[in-house]
Amino acid sequence: MTKKYNYLNQINFPSDLKKIPESQLQKVADELREEMVDAVSVTGGHLGASLGVVELTVALHYIFNTPNDKLIWDVGHQCYPHKILTGRKDKIKTLRQGDGLSGFTKRLESEYDPFGAAHSSTSISSALGIAEANKLSNKSENVVAVIGDGAISAGMAYEAMNNAGASKTKMIVILNDNDMSIARPVGAMSTYLAKIFSGKIYFSLRETIKLITSAFSKRFSARAGKAEDLLRSAVTGGTLFSSLGFYYIGPIDGHDLNSLIPILRNARDSKHQGPILIHIKTKKGKGYSFAEKAKDNYHGVSKFNVQTGQQIKNTSELPSYTKVFANTLIQHAKKDSKIIAITAAMPDGTGLDAFRKEFPERTFDVGIAEQHAVTFAAGLATENYKPYATIYSTFLQRAYDQVVHDVAIQSLPVRFAIDRAGLVGADGPTHAGSFDITYLATLPNFVVMAASDEAELVRMINTSTEINDRPSAFRYPRGTGIGVALPSINEKLEIGKSKIIQEGKKLAILNFGARLNETLKAADSLKKKGVNITIVDARFAKPLDENLIWQLATTHEAIITIEEGSIGGFGSHVIDFLTKKGLMDSNLKFRSMKLPDIFIDQDTPNNMYKIANLDSASIEEKVLDVLNSNIILQKQK
Repeated sequence: MTKKYNYLNQINFPSDLKKIPESQLQKVADELREEMVDAVSVTGGHLGASLGVVELTVALHYIFNTPNDKLIWDVGHQCYPHKILTGRKDKIKTLRQGDGLSGFTKRLESEYDPFGAAHSSTSISSALGIAEANKLSNKSENVVAVIGDGAISAGMAYEAMNNAGASKTKMIVILNDNDMSIARPVGAMSTYLAKIFSGKIYFSLRETIKLITSAFSKRFSARAGKAEDLLRSAVTGGTLFSSLGFYYIGPIDGHDLNSLIPILRNARDSKHQGPILIHIKTKKGKGYSFAEKAKDNYHGVSKFNVQTGQQIKNTSELPSYTKVFANTLIQHAKKDSKIIAITAAMPDGTGLDAFRKEFPERTFDVGIAEQHAVTFAAGLATENYKPYATIYSTFLQRAYDQVVHDVAIQSLPVRFAIDRAGLVGADGPTHAGSFDITYLATLPNFVVMAASDEAELVRMINTSTEINDRPSAFRYPRGTGIGVALPSINEKLEIGKSKIIQEGKKLAILNFGARLNETLKAADSLKKKGVNITIVDARFAKPLDENLIWQLATTHEAIITIEEGSIGGFGSHVIDFLTKKGLMDSNLKFRSMKLPDIFIDQDTPNNMYKIANLDSASIEEKVLDVLNSNIILQKQK
């Protein structure tokens, strides 16, 4: 931290915050907000949500005795001010960078992070677990979960609230209601208040209040909002949350420390045996005008100019894989009315915002509900529609049972468009698409494809439109393509057939996915050293191109498989085939290059792939090692 602040410079931990007079806490919040904007302008990250909870964060750490009292942030998009106040102030400009702070809460990073996050709707469940553990251990520490209006709409949050209400265990849930999640909140829970407050009963009462207040002075009228808040509390407090067993408080202004402090103090000191829900209203992007005015309230921003708000965007003219997917699907949908697009609260991230503009009636955003998204798609498939469940690899993990039970066992032709496959950079291991090859290719009768470039992605989408007897998936990475020409939507692949890129001797590389370009770089370098290898774009992890693998195994000394996935994926299926057919009984050498058996921390994608030994230099080294070459490879320093 380089700036001089009157208060923030004195605060390294919450114990320091408690020394500040309560009357000066808003000034602390203002300085905290300024420091956070300054930091994220350098690193990029999830700014909007963090701006919205600055006052709440100050109040929580002021009232509660963290880290003994446990404070759990759902998702973690809003945890930046929390990090600044909990011993990480001097490292805040390393957010999301290599060897820096995680963009989410992380147990290994700080004792003030009692539960790691990054995926949605886990806070209430984990908080209840901690609270029950405290009860069993006769501990009196408080447990507080902060969850947003989008996250509380997910099924897991409902399950947790139902359990918490029945448990009679004290815990505090703070509903941060900002009417703005990544996309607009979807579902009954997230729009609950809006629906009630636009209903006939409430509307008539609201109008009555307006009529009454309008007859009085401006001073009195100015307090009409507080009267409305009181009405909201009366309406909602006895309905949903109360029926789930929660003691409901709110809604209150989440930016008013004079309200937050006493309410949190009362909740802390309450002898109520059971969960308490405090409903606060906040504004995403609060306090930074450019964020407040932006459509997404700076949910996720790149580096930006603090004075102008201008973001430093990727200047590449190459289309992103996401855009290629969206544009290709749109072209097919114009010809085929059966094509349906489904997303789980990520229309912008998956490219389906563009699809929705063209086909609003055939686009379904189901909210943060991946399980429902998959089974919903399965239902559509039973009626001969062609659903595309467009979900990030890391989020599809949340619906694995549905993929197995509701789709695969019934052999329903749901198409899974798997974005963010492989290592994704700044979001680190929580968002890496590491496991989908393994968890999909293990399922009988599943077609599993991976695009080596944007042209192959188009071909795979084209192919998927005609897979009507079983489920299929195609995976593609984050970021831009490599600049190859795109084929027409009529150009399809033969199921289970690979493509020979170049023919060589002794060693063959079977590449599955977007490491092909790095493989070709390695091959060029090897050629200069007199080593010519065969390279195959495998295209399919399931079904395998068994005929070609047999041919390679009987004409080469060694085979290397390459994939951007964990153990148990493409390479495992290849070696299983080779051993079953007795092809490993001779002198054939086999190596599998895959993601290592670790969670790789955030960094640039290039650096992460170097750590994973999946860059061109590592591929070249592996080839020379397998061939027992006496060629000296100069490793990159």
